[in-house]
Amino acid sequence: MDTPRPLGVSDMVPDFEINTYEPTKHAFGKFSLSEQKQNGRWSILFFYPADFTFV
Repeated sequence: MDTPRPLGVSDMVPDFEINTYEPTKHAFGKFSLSEQKQNGRWSILFFYPADFTFV
């Protein structure tokens, strides 16, 4: 089994879909990277390890 290599700066991100929550609408939804690309939208992926972590 191949171990996936961590992504680095400027690497292409594989397509994914995640569940989201929109607090202004009080509703759940989905985010799809491939849908963003099809609509010509840019995406910035930001990760932080835990809540209350200085960013």
